[in-house]
Amino acid sequence: MLWPQRVEQFPNWLRLSVLIVFGTALLSVSAKANLPLPLVPMTLQSLMVLLIGAVYGARLGAATVLVYVAEGAIGLPVFAGPTAGLAVLIGPSGGYLAGFVAAAFVVGWLAERGGDRTMLRLFAVMAIGHFIIFALGFAWLAYGLEFEAERAWLVGVLPFLGGALIKNALGAFLLPAIRRGLDRRHR
Repeated sequence: MLWPQRVEQFPNWLRLSVLIVFGTALLSVSAKANLPLPLVPMTLQSLMVLLIGAVYGARLGAATVLVYVAEGAIGLPVFAGPTAGLAVLIGPSGGYLAGFVAAAFVVGWLAERGGDRTMLRLFAVMAIGHFIIFALGFAWLAYGLEFEAERAWLVGVLPFLGGALIKNALGAFLLPAIRRGLDRRHR
């Protein structure tokens, strides 16, 4: 567990607030590690979104990602590149950002039900999370921005598939290792 549920010195609202701030900071840093592509950059954000969902659970994970999106929407420089503000939400990245929130919730929900108990299950759960991100990103490009479906696929999904497999494997390896380290620390 990242932070014990009950710590007498800390009210629950403070614990949740600290975890959200920590999660949004990790998302912001992961956005800055990016490979520029024509429309949407490849970042480490999706890995971080899926890890936050798996560690925080459905509600706190989705809330954390939603706060991150809100930070960017109000103009804080948390997104990939130098962009911020509402324009990002209606631009090419908008569907992926919506997908981040949905994926954090679903991955968290599945993790709460045992989807994170083995590396193989966690890999599959993270693959579902990536599918959600890609589906909403593709849908926004194809229907929201009226790209042709083939173009939306070629620029919005295909370049990211290999990276998603690597991120799934990395996440499925990292999460158990992080938990083992935290378990040793709490003994």
